[in-house]
Amino acid sequence: MRTDKPEYLKLYEFMRDEITRGAWPCGSKLPSRRQTALDRGLSAITVEHSYELLCQEGYAESRPRSGYFVAYRPGDGFAAPDAAPMSMPAVQPLGEADAFPFSVLARSMRRVIADYGENLLVKSPNAGCLQLRRALSGYLARNRGVQAESEQIFIGAGSEYLYGLVVEFLGRERRFAIEDPSYEQIERVYQSKGVAVDPLPLGRDGIRSAALRETSATVLHITPFRSFPTGVTASASKRVEYLRWADEGDRYIVEDDFESEFSLLRKPEETVFARATRDNVIYLNTFTRTVSPSLRVGYMVLPKGLVERFEQRVGFYSCAVPVFEQYLLADLIASGDFERHINRVRRQKRRESR
Repeated sequence: MRTDKPEYLKLYEFMRDEITRGAWPCGSKLPSRRQTALDRGLSAITVEHSYELLCQEGYAESRPRSGYFVAYRPGDGFAAPDAAPMSMPAVQPLGEADAFPFSVLARSMRRVIADYGENLLVKSPNAGCLQLRRALSGYLARNRGVQAESEQIFIGAGSEYLYGLVVEFLGRERRFAIEDPSYEQIERVYQSKGVAVDPLPLGRDGIRSAALRETSATVLHITPFRSFPTGVTASASKRVEYLRWADEGDRYIVEDDFESEFSLLRKPEETVFARATRDNVIYLNTFTRTVSPSLRVGYMVLPKGLVERFEQRVGFYSCAVPVFEQYLLADLIASGDFERHINRVRRQKRRESR
């Protein structure tokens, strides 16, 4: 564990791991915040932040005048009955206040032109420019809990392009399962590639267990942070259910982490990729919401065990993203401007949610 993590994150991770390994079974009462603060020598505010994170990610729940209780159910996934359908709010678009500052973007553009000069005319490597892949490697480790070397990261011209690469890599003969409803381009791209698509209905906390159990698909495309257009976020138990599903046979998960940077949590939103114990989760994200829709830049992170096979099957595809845009994004990340923007928007959204 990194020693520079805040104390509330250390406590959160300790309690999360204790819950997931069964030390505190579902329904059991957690120690009070006061008792935990005394036992671990922490402030009451630190413990409160940790407990809030446990509740926000679905590991625990707060009951008025009763305390905190474990809500995580590792074994319920394929047996628990699904809840009745519910009316779910639509995802709200980002406003002008969330836009990346143009002055910062322009300054970075000028710096990239001055630093790289005629090198901006050189063709990009097929996997993408090393500068951007290295910058993403550090960013993902700091902010998403994703530990990946630059060799595991591949740059592509937006999410739709990456969806197509996934099909080419995993194979057209596979059946793909998607959330229902979901972002319409996901189904359109998969169908255009000639693969069978199985829509799986969403419940309150993710794909309904019965639908997941019954599908014959071997690839599951999920947007666990906040599915569009419903706004459904997969609970901690549901994410474990997805992983358990993928671990049964030759199955894969495509984790589409769109817009997760704007989570209101005080820590990085937990990714399925980071919790996987096998090489069967592919992570996707883009800069569409975080920088600009005009930057058609996305990236794919593969587990180490899939990199060689990916390069053999689709590594010959040229990277369709101009090197200028790649160097620009690398500069924004390396300078800290990208993360400062993310943090500013998150702080603003927290204030608005109070």
